[in-house]
Amino acid sequence: MIRAGVVTISDKGYAGEREDVSGPLLADLLRQAGIEVVHQTIVPDDPEHIRRTLIHLADDLKLDLVLTTGGTGFTPRDHTPEATLAVIEREAPGLAELLRWEGYKRTPMAVLSRGVAGLRGRTLIVNLPGNPRAVQEGMEVLIPLLPHAVQMARGEDTEHR
Repeated sequence: MIRAGVVTISDKGYAGEREDVSGPLLADLLRQAGIEVVHQTIVPDDPEHIRRTLIHLADDLKLDLVLTTGGTGFTPRDHTPEATLAVIEREAPGLAELLRWEGYKRTPMAVLSRGVAGLRGRTLIVNLPGNPRAVQEGMEVLIPLLPHAVQMARGEDTEHR
């Protein structure tokens, strides 16, 4: 069983000024894929708050997977990629590149996402945009890869027989 956390990064969502649609959608898509969502939260787009949350989920809760939604664009308050890079120990650039590439096939705006992916210990952390449609499309790309990615991150036998 894959244990996951979902983190919505949104100043307005955190302040209760906007309904979080992407976080619940992301959690539902994970559950539909048979992944246990053990933690879901909304945090402001504040680098330190994001870093603390990601560290808690990886180090304290020891989740296999943490998916973030929001804060990956070009606005002055979009700090998710930098906060993620500050906590991961090894990058997984192929995942972020794949998300942008597949997203670009549907809308050229997908290349404006600055999301990153990587590992903190045995926790895979992946940034998704905040747009619900981008979350849906991104998860269509990620879901088939997650079981093997988590197995590799855990250090489990991945030999093909």
